[in-house]
Amino acid sequence: MKEFIEYIVKNLVDDPNSVNVECFEGEKGFVVEVRVGSTDVGKVVGKRGATINAIRTITMMICARLGRKVRVELVE
Repeated sequence: MKEFIEYIVKNLVDDPNSVNVECFEGEKGFVVEVRVGSTDVGKVVGKRGATINAIRTITMMICARLGRKVRVELVE
């Protein structure tokens, strides 16, 4: 999961070296924290949050097939 989200986010931003994705397993499922450079936050969020919501939807669908829940957070 980490590699998949990292691949998507790195292709969205101008500085792919500043992308950091961390996965934690909690009681109810996975928590994925995505960190990007301060200049690239807008590109990951998108207009009205469309891009980050699309990333969340894709990851939720993948984890649902695996029987797990996931929460994707953009950390500044």
